[in-house]
Amino acid sequence: MSTHSLIDRHRAALPPWSPLSYRKPLELVSGHGCTVRGGDGRDYLDFYSGVAANLLGYDAAPVREAVERQLRTGILHTSTFYLIRSQVELAERVARVSGIDDAVVFFTCSGTEAVETALLLATEYQRSRHVVALRDSYHGRSFGAVAVSGDKRWQGTGLSPLCVDHVPAAPEHGENDQHHVALCVQELEDLIDAAPGRGIAALIAEPVQGVAGSVPLAEGQLAAYAHVLRDRGALLICDEVLTGWGRTGRFWGHQWDEGVHPDLLVFAKGAAGGLTLGGVVGRREVMSSLPMPSISTFGGNPLSTAAAVATLDFIVEHDLPTRAARAGQGLRGLLTRGLAGLASVRRVQGRGLLLGVAFQDPATGVPCAEVAAAVQEECRNLGLLVGLGGSAGHCVRVMPPLTLTDEEVRRGAALLTAASREVDRCRNST
Repeated sequence: MSTHSLIDRHRAALPPWSPLSYRKPLELVSGHGCTVRGGDGRDYLDFYSGVAANLLGYDAAPVREAVERQLRTGILHTSTFYLIRSQVELAERVARVSGIDDAVVFFTCSGTEAVETALLLATEYQRSRHVVALRDSYHGRSFGAVAVSGDKRWQGTGLSPLCVDHVPAAPEHGENDQHHVALCVQELEDLIDAAPGRGIAALIAEPVQGVAGSVPLAEGQLAAYAHVLRDRGALLICDEVLTGWGRTGRFWGHQWDEGVHPDLLVFAKGAAGGLTLGGVVGRREVMSSLPMPSISTFGGNPLSTAAAVATLDFIVEHDLPTRAARAGQGLRGLLTRGLAGLASVRRVQGRGLLLGVAFQDPATGVPCAEVAAAVQEECRNLGLLVGLGGSAGHCVRVMPPLTLTDEEVRRGAALLTAASREVDRCRNST
């Protein structure tokens, strides 16, 4: 069947708000490590890794073997009404690596469902539906997750089941802006002190804002927010859907700041090596606050949790957070040097192997989605897959598997640099 026919069927059967990348959408038909083969017969170096979900790359032996063992049992699903050995084992491991005292874990099918669970727990525990989030944030596509997301492109009608306020996120010009942190703290303090009724239930924050273009919070910003929340009796929810499991160079993204102790921590994406799994880990007191029973039919199913146990064991045994820190530093350095002097490049940003390149209109200096989209297309032409993001759609997002080799770091940097230079040259010549 031709790709053209599949595109037509996709457009006929799926809603228009479920977009495809590239002018000629791509089907991926096989993969190994950091390389995938497209339906067009070409091989690509994948620096997007299924929106960061393929943490160990494609056809990772530990994940494949764990899935095959579970498949041989004939049990793919039972539900949370039954004991699931791999679910219990995974919960024990997650509780240990969470750093949260007396931690309890609940598994879901996705990051969006995990965010919804955390919001439900926080508002029930605090008996308040007033939540604070960060500007330019993204937390998922469901009703509550959309309500707290600060990126206006994802907010839809603006209707909300929650009372939501937004406070500043990252500074415009770098990660070490302490004046920015002081202003942020003051705004949060004023907001909490002025809150009516039972006050603020929680603040939800991404340590690095992924959809915004891999933008880290300022150094000490999350810790400062955590201090304010603790003093005023509000909860901290760390959304680690994208930043967890070692991607930023720490096991959790919030660990870049000292003194941050989340009440609830949300995870998903790479947790099961590409299979669907999300969850919430938090203090037992908060996690026990629901007044009614609740389940997730497919959350924590035997297949996904078996894959997740294998993934987590591999991350720990091979110290992938350290690998991500080193590889990310090398990749960022290569990109920064390679893109220096290009009028269309604003900056390279991010942490570990969660990076972004922000582009601008060379004539005006205004963030430019058109340039970023052109770079993404040119990357594909050269054999590299990357994503798009940014508050103005002006960023190329780079999130390769944590298992990529040094040679793949160099090759990916060279391809992205070449694509950016070609787009910059074409725009300057017109």
